[in-house]
Amino acid sequence: SMVAINVLQKGGNAVDAAIAANAMLGVVEPMSNGIGGDLFCIYWDNKSKKLYGLNASGRSPYQATREYFSGKQLDEIPLFGPLAWSVPGCVSGWQALNERFGTVPLKQILAPSIHTAREGFPVSEVIAHYWNVSTASLVANPGSAMTYLVDGKRPPGFGEIFRLPKLADSYQLIAEQGGDAFYRGKIAREIVAYSEKVGGLFTMKDFLDHKATWVEPVSTNYRGFDIWELPPSGQGIAALQMLNLIEPYDVKSMGPGSANWLHLFSEVKKLAFEDRAKFYADVDVVDVPVNILISKEYAKQRGAQINMKQANDQVRHGEPRIQNGDTVYLTVVDKDRNCCSFIQSIFHGFGSKVTPPEVGFAIQNRGALFSLDENHLNRLAPHKRPFHTIIPAMVTKDNKPYFSFGVMGGDMQPQGHVQILVNMIDFGMNVQHAGDLARIRHLGSSTPTGKMGDGLGIVEVESGIPDTIVDELKSRGHRVRRSVGGFGGYQGILIDHKNGVLHGATEPRKDGTAVGY
Repeated sequence: SMVAINVLQKGGNAVDAAIAANAMLGVVEPMSNGIGGDLFCIYWDNKSKKLYGLNASGRSPYQATREYFSGKQLDEIPLFGPLAWSVPGCVSGWQALNERFGTVPLKQILAPSIHTAREGFPVSEVIAHYWNVSTASLVANPGSAMTYLVDGKRPPGFGEIFRLPKLADSYQLIAEQGGDAFYRGKIAREIVAYSEKVGGLFTMKDFLDHKATWVEPVSTNYRGFDIWELPPSGQGIAALQMLNLIEPYDVKSMGPGSANWLHLFSEVKKLAFEDRAKFYADVDVVDVPVNILISKEYAKQRGAQINMKQANDQVRHGEPRIQNGDTVYLTVVDKDRNCCSFIQSIFHGFGSKVTPPEVGFAIQNRGALFSLDENHLNRLAPHKRPFHTIIPAMVTKDNKPYFSFGVMGGDMQPQGHVQILVNMIDFGMNVQHAGDLARIRHLGSSTPTGKMGDGLGIVEVESGIPDTIVDELKSRGHRVRRSVGGFGGYQGILIDHKNGVLHGATEPRKDGTAVGY
């Protein structure tokens, strides 16, 4: 966060600061994000008064076919290992953002991260925990052990200085040569050579043909606020579908934490996520009825299934007629009110768990999110983007940016988006209170990899939800259990145009921070 602030203080804008923060996170929180992963961004450019969307996620290898996996007697893609790889899109995202909106060269932006990777950093408490739980999988891979373990044997402890010299070398190449170093130069060659060595499917063509894609953000209006998400391959429109289903109800009168609100939330989530499992896929390859899925008319049709007195245990996807899973979220707003809503991830902790030893970073395992069902829209095909969980968000009002935010955490992300927005818009909470309030999450929906849900699923609740509310939810047919984790990681900045003030909020369940100057 302070690296981003320093960029702003030296005249950089929101994009410059976001890239700088993300690069540093790739050093100090390498299990969650880094240049072995993907990136998505929604950006408000105050000069053009317009929103821009960027999908910088990578595609499957050209050699990745369903026939390849069936030949190995696999009915799903392994969650870890080189067969779960898709091309890392992060660096192409940095370059696309920097070239279109940036004011500071990448060489300057990356300098602090290069220095920190070489000189070392003290490992924070939460990160030390995440590092420790991955020890066995890191030990099992020589490149990962060499890169991420002390003497190749143990994870760094809380407060211990750790260095990533190979990552510094990769950052240095990108600083000097831009994205070409990653997709056409030494870094790509190292990854492809290692892929061939360990049984992966990458070729140089996969990297040479990769590009980030500028996309049009999509929106729904919720009680006078325009809520913006990116279209698939991500899951952002699930939040829009949920909000459309919620809007007809007087949520304000239900009250935060009430049984009525938590029941309604669980029911709309189940409906939206069955559509997610059926329809969300790479829109460049298959025809996804996005405009219908996020329409008020479709929500009215789907909402007829909601019974406020009884949990639905027979949830199926809708029938929209086509007429025409570890992440870091960050957001930056600069003095000109350019707003950058930015999310980046390598999926699971340390991604695929596999690290080409000469590049200094683990490769993501997003390819595991493809379905091997030939009839599924999210079916594996060569050079195709898999379904994606990471989603940035933005709220505008009266054609001005109002709230830039995100909630990291796999399937929790659209659920978190909706809870934060309802807390603010319906319950009148400020940006920090909206994130502090106890959350719930529903588990057990069908997945875009083809796994069927059990219909009813499980509602997990935090300790702030009273036993009386839990009992009431159970009486309506919900399975409910308490949990201490998995409720997402929220960050947000609200723009108060009237007073010229920014309101920052950070997740109390994580170790982020809201910083301004």
